[in-house]
Amino acid sequence: MADVIAKTPARLRQVASLDDFSLPSWIYSDPEFFELERDVVFRRAWQVVCHVSDVPKPGDYFTYRLINERIVVVRDRDGTLRAFHNVCRHRAARLLDGDRGRCAGRITCPYHAWTYGLDGRLIGLPEKEQYERFDAADLGLVPVDIEVFMGFVFVRIESGESSLAALLAPVRDELALYRLEEMKPLSPVRERERRVNWKNATDNYIDALHVRAAHPGLNSIIGETYGLEVKGQVSRLAGLVDHMRHAGPSVRAYCKYLPEVAHLPESHRRLWVYFQIWPNVTFNVYPDMIESMSFIPLSPTSCIIRDAAYGLGDDRREMRAARYLNYRVNRDVNIEDKDLIERVQDGMGSSSYDAGPLGAHEVCLRGFAGRMRDLLPVSRLRQVPARGTVGARNAEMSRS
Repeated sequence: MADVIAKTPARLRQVASLDDFSLPSWIYSDPEFFELERDVVFRRAWQVVCHVSDVPKPGDYFTYRLINERIVVVRDRDGTLRAFHNVCRHRAARLLDGDRGRCAGRITCPYHAWTYGLDGRLIGLPEKEQYERFDAADLGLVPVDIEVFMGFVFVRIESGESSLAALLAPVRDELALYRLEEMKPLSPVRERERRVNWKNATDNYIDALHVRAAHPGLNSIIGETYGLEVKGQVSRLAGLVDHMRHAGPSVRAYCKYLPEVAHLPESHRRLWVYFQIWPNVTFNVYPDMIESMSFIPLSPTSCIIRDAAYGLGDDRREMRAARYLNYRVNRDVNIEDKDLIERVQDGMGSSSYDAGPLGAHEVCLRGFAGRMRDLLPVSRLRQVPARGTVGARNAEMSRS
């Protein structure tokens, strides 16, 4: 604990605890810590891939990449959704390309033509007689966990104790208001690389304090009504749409044209709600549509922001206008956030910074940092351990 608060003013040292500080800056760029995250955090975490409406017919597939893993979700001949490693069992070639696509009843490797059924079974290989010591039943595609939550398809590389249903139970009732299962895609999946650690992007998402200072458009919609809370492993941020003075034209028009959504209760008809699901999945929930977004790690100092928009069928002119204006407002937010998170990543390389104080009201940042410290105790240290010892120190601290 002394390591963490050593540089703080004397009056803060009298009361501050580990929970009163952000995560240390070294874990936002350290390669060894990144390897720990890959194994302990991400292999065991649920990741959102798509919506059931993205893969409506047998043979439709959607792909997902997470660090060095490649996953494919495919609908089989019986209509069941399955998830596999997108890797041939013969020589490890990638099987299916692109974000999404369709295969006609089977998956054939482009390298040596090994062929798999949509249920993952190996059903054909050239010169089969040359492999007499192997059983085709043992060489099917390697499955991964898959669960559907209100129409959204999640996968998990390494099985664990917590089901997706249990993870999202604290917010199930509220999300059920939006009839997510009935939604259809409004936009294709987008991927944008950012030269920041994935935690930097996640921290920014659950940091409500910066909205007033850095997002004039977003602040003019919900800046005075922001609320934050943590429900289990889900952070919730919400604000009512009620534009302030000096709002820009897109904000004023959105607030004017946003139509009533009759199936929503009065409390949610003009509410913007943001859910951050441990560790890197988010849902931006609006009366007019919903966005799924993930901050996917690439390297210790880079990540991909992956998102897609979905909505209910609604041909009203006002709804079409609201969705377009929503996009315009949030396009500016994304541009502003890119600058902000790159500024932070740059600053974390300075010897003058180790960790910053968290206010009592920054409950979402506190919750995220606390869970990281629980899973990877080495993240409690202000100073980076000696090179080559991060894993050993984490194991040692886990046992103590």
